[in-house]
Amino acid sequence: MAILVTGSTGVVGKQVLEHLAGSGAPIRALTRTPEKAQFPEGVAAVQGDLSDVDGLRRAMNGVSTLFLLAPNAADELTQALQALSVAREAGVKGVVYLSVFKGADYVDVPHFTSKHAVERMIEHRDLPATVLRPAYFMQNDVRQKEPLLTHGVYGMPIGAKGISMVDVRDIGEAAARELLRRERAAERLPRETYALVGPEPITAESVASIWTDVLGRAVRYGGDDLDLLEQRLKGAAPGWLAYDMRLMMSRYQQDGAVASQAEIDHLAALLGRQPRSYRDFAVETAAAWAKG
Repeated sequence: MAILVTGSTGVVGKQVLEHLAGSGAPIRALTRTPEKAQFPEGVAAVQGDLSDVDGLRRAMNGVSTLFLLAPNAADELTQALQALSVAREAGVKGVVYLSVFKGADYVDVPHFTSKHAVERMIEHRDLPATVLRPAYFMQNDVRQKEPLLTHGVYGMPIGAKGISMVDVRDIGEAAARELLRRERAAERLPRETYALVGPEPITAESVASIWTDVLGRAVRYGGDDLDLLEQRLKGAAPGWLAYDMRLMMSRYQQDGAVASQAEIDHLAALLGRQPRSYRDFAVETAAAWAKG
């Protein structure tokens, strides 16, 4: 039997595969183009995607544990629910599902509500799953290189309430640990849920302060302009997705997304250490930028 990783070529999927590498477990990675895939040694590329039910059925043959990461697509909910149903039909004994932090609260943000609906299926069908709820990814801010270095501006309108941002490496490690725990278990394990978060909330004020310290130059927060954000995102994404991201940032500004100490401690127990901080991310990122 094997572990199947979906979303294998994305930012999170790559981290999951890196943390699974060398575990001794048979690993398969779902991809539309196996011939182009560059996976760690020992990972078998399997053709398919979540929108192709027949292809997913073939890929699920011989799979005992599934990492489910549904794409940020207009039909994300359909793809995720169908993937879980196919996994049930295939007799998969364990699932690790990548949801989102505050999914039950941000009901007006489409991709948050979509993920919360998947969690409801997991609960109501009593699926043997670990639900991982990541906050905003620190690595999203790699895109701030040009405004930070050229203009001394942090341009993501995160607001003043605070977001417990998470390092994607912690997401990958948490997912790998839970996949292996479920894969190695003799029987189906009970459901489990983790908030994937950083050790402290990041605000407009603190993010500017961190980058000022790390870059050794004054950095200011660019403001809360959501019209500007949406227009900028439309240059690289469909209009519906740009609006979805606008709605998410609006809720961050209104309500924040701050983890409790209990949630941080729960994640630390899984990782065997404290989650990475935003300052550590900023230091590493700035060093990488300096190297060109």
